[in-house]
Amino acid sequence: MRTQYCGLVNKSHLGQTVTLMGWAHRRRDHGGVIFIDLRDREGVVQIVCDPDRPEPFKIAESVRNEYVLKVVGQVRARPEGTVNPNIASGEIEVLASNIEVLNTSAPLPFQLDDEHLSETVRLSHRVIDLRRPQMQKNLMLRYKVAMAFRRFLDEQGFIDIETPMLTKSTPEGARDYLVPSRVHPGQFYALPQSPQLFKQMLMVAGFDRYYQITKCFRDEDLRADRQPEFTQVDIETSFLEEGEITALMEEMIRFVFRQTLGIELPNPFPRMSYAEAMTKYGSDKPDLRVPLQLTELTDLMKTVEFKVFRAAADLADGRVAALRIPGGGSLTRKEIDDYTNFVAIYGAKGLAYIKVNDKAKGLEGLQSPIVKFLTAEVAAQILERCGAADGDLIFFGADKAKIVNDALGALRVKIGHGKGYAEDGWYPVWITDFPMFEYDDEEKRWVALHHPFTSPKDGHEAFLDSDPARCLAKAYDLALNGWEIGGGSMRIHREDVQSKVFRALAIGAEEAQQKFGFLLDALRYGAPPHGGIAFGLDRVVTLMAGAESIRDVIAFPKTQRAQCLLTQAPGPVDEKQLRELHIRLRQQAEAAKAAS
Repeated sequence: MRTQYCGLVNKSHLGQTVTLMGWAHRRRDHGGVIFIDLRDREGVVQIVCDPDRPEPFKIAESVRNEYVLKVVGQVRARPEGTVNPNIASGEIEVLASNIEVLNTSAPLPFQLDDEHLSETVRLSHRVIDLRRPQMQKNLMLRYKVAMAFRRFLDEQGFIDIETPMLTKSTPEGARDYLVPSRVHPGQFYALPQSPQLFKQMLMVAGFDRYYQITKCFRDEDLRADRQPEFTQVDIETSFLEEGEITALMEEMIRFVFRQTLGIELPNPFPRMSYAEAMTKYGSDKPDLRVPLQLTELTDLMKTVEFKVFRAAADLADGRVAALRIPGGGSLTRKEIDDYTNFVAIYGAKGLAYIKVNDKAKGLEGLQSPIVKFLTAEVAAQILERCGAADGDLIFFGADKAKIVNDALGALRVKIGHGKGYAEDGWYPVWITDFPMFEYDDEEKRWVALHHPFTSPKDGHEAFLDSDPARCLAKAYDLALNGWEIGGGSMRIHREDVQSKVFRALAIGAEEAQQKFGFLLDALRYGAPPHGGIAFGLDRVVTLMAGAESIRDVIAFPKTQRAQCLLTQAPGPVDEKQLRELHIRLRQQAEAAKAAS
């Protein structure tokens, strides 16, 4: 029925009769000639209806926005001076010989070209929102990105294998979404946070190159780059070492960007240790478009009398760091106050600063409420370490290391982009040598920074018993422009090493068997050395599309409160369904207890 997509008709079709189908994007009556911009997923084409063809002209008079039309007509060149260079079909138009209204449309809740819609309105009417050209472009890009991932992995001998959506609840760092069993009263399935354990068992089964583009589910607090259900490109391979895996994966990312955007990413990607990333950028996913860096001052501040800095420097997990803003001396007091309020979001109790007016004058050339607490020698060392020049401003963070890193790291990005320090382009970086564990103050024990099956670096196995804080992992994340787009590790495949890790995590043999028994049993039967990675498809596409949130590249996303405004999910279910699942609402249980 249809010979071409609307947006693909061009001057190569001149003189041809085409049959097009789509939506009336816009109708314009120019006093005797009616123009209709006909739209489909590939774009728009201009339809011309003139009175010399009375039947299509009469129908065109009744057409309104978003009517679904079938148009038959001849492709001709646009008159001189009317070419539209902004669309692919801008050099031609279609003179309609027949128009059929396939369906009418009620008035839309908003205009498709309205750029000031609230997200609530857009998500409540998501079907209409998806008609907007930008959303059509985003989802087409998502499709092309997914296909590029598949093409590369298929060519490298990876096999697409599905893993279960209903599985056992295992501790993986976030709350599970639970599904009650009707057949087994009082028992639950969990939706997978990732296919982690299954893909490791596939390695033991001999499928040495696995991948899957799959849904994952985590019941956690949401933000711009998180959804309760998200899509990841999940990858696992056997018999490759850490460097070989990261080299192959960055080749894949370069391929994906080349195929979809025509962009050549750096070769090779830079590498940075976790310790260096936190020291210089306060983040394990640094935005390297921003050249600003943090300067370490903790050791220096152990000698000062200024209590705020000295107390932080003396903490076992404390840090004092500085962020130099070149030319920042021009910042107003209001701007500094706004930045102080901003870092408070991350737990910072304040934001000390020094304006460098004239270095040559020593303390007299510095402007700040804290200068009176510093000696001339300490002030000079601060300026030297920061590389400060006249006209600069230095911000300080002093607290627990996590608070300082979070606050100054976020401030660095905010000022970098807000004040024009950020550079254009794509800046990938591998972050390596992650700590194996982090200490949980509430539970008073070590917990896995990634998961309990991450392998320690060679030679660090001894630290598992003696000093877990020193143990580094064979883990690697790929960051791009301040977003973590992929994360993975080498896995433990030796039973003796796995037992040491469990001991470090205070997980006894019985608990380990209860939680992970099916994997531990599989690892006993000749498990090969293996490792893998998972890339966030939603995040990759969001970056490529230049969107602000992953919700703009997901067809039917949830809000930050994990709700679907289109379908009104989550919602109540009737009592019959609950009874079948052996579930009683709290009110019902209390009423039954009172009655008895």
